[in-house]
Amino acid sequence: MASFSRLHKVSLTTALPARGKEEKIKIHFQPHEDREQVTHSMPLEKVEIFKSLEEWAEKNILIHLNPVDKSWQPQDLLPDPSSEGFIEQLIELRERSHELPDDYLVCLVGDMITEEALPTYQTQLNTVDGVRDETGASPTSWETWTRMWTAEENRHGDLLHKYLYLSGRVDMRQIEKTIQYLIGFGMCPGIENSPYLGFLYVSFQERATFISHGNTARFAKGYGDLKLAQICGTIAADEKRHETAYTEIVEKLFEIDPDTTMLAFEDMMRKKVVMPAHLMYDGQDGNLFNHFSSVAQRLGVYTAGDYANVLEFLVERWNVKKIGGLSGKGRQAQDYVCTLAPRLRKLDEQAQERAKQGRTCSFSWIFNKEIVL
Repeated sequence: MASFSRLHKVSLTTALPARGKEEKIKIHFQPHEDREQVTHSMPLEKVEIFKSLEEWAEKNILIHLNPVDKSWQPQDLLPDPSSEGFIEQLIELRERSHELPDDYLVCLVGDMITEEALPTYQTQLNTVDGVRDETGASPTSWETWTRMWTAEENRHGDLLHKYLYLSGRVDMRQIEKTIQYLIGFGMCPGIENSPYLGFLYVSFQERATFISHGNTARFAKGYGDLKLAQICGTIAADEKRHETAYTEIVEKLFEIDPDTTMLAFEDMMRKKVVMPAHLMYDGQDGNLFNHFSSVAQRLGVYTAGDYANVLEFLVERWNVKKIGGLSGKGRQAQDYVCTLAPRLRKLDEQAQERAKQGRTCSFSWIFNKEIVL
């Protein structure tokens, strides 16, 4: 992946009851985000902007959700355990999966773990001022979108998890440990409880996951697993639809509050858009996310070049270069985001050079096999 956080080992001690006595359990590793965590940076008066957009969101954003009865479900793309041909279907799946290289499996597992940390992402969205779900079942449009978006995304991890389990190619216990660690550690995207930063961040991430799943689909087809290609392509299509919704929200914000939105765009890009799973850990590798990202970079699943492409896509999608009515700082922010992509491409060149060094790393997800980074 294109950007990441440095991780540090610290000692975290928690107390849990055991047999009527207090027992100290030490967790000797806790990923830690270097940057300062700012909260509630948006002025309170801006909350009213998002309250005033409730009706607009109902008409323009909720339409991007699919009815449950018309939605695909993971079972549609997997062997049917209730059918007489289940064993034959399972054997065929496992035979196809044996053609998948280990480095590709690392990328597929990393993508699946990222999807499985969905509880963290819903929690993150519900920290955002002006659009959070105050009751857990609020009927307003922003809150309805967050819950239904989560429900649609939930199928992605389910589908990939079941496929990988059935394949027999990966260490499911190590993967499940990684998921539990990741959800427990959370994420720190630097959105500061601001819907401006939050919607910019998710717009970027939906585009990035669309690219990543699209590439895993393309590779799966090349390896001869057409069913896996269909699985990854189906997930990518969902990400594209969700990208459309979030980019429309930001487009609206540029329309009604261009200066604040432009400054938020600059702020997010200066901080770097960290990937949702940047705090992943498997109980062994304290630099797991960076190692996973290096494999994805080398293989071409998601690269620093893709990061720059996402930025260019969003600048063009929102017509950022032509937005007027900006303050002096707003114009400076506009210039920054519009000229950043070429500088980011140098990171891709550097990453490609690092890939030539032939460094290796063992991944517990694939039974501690050594993979070139």
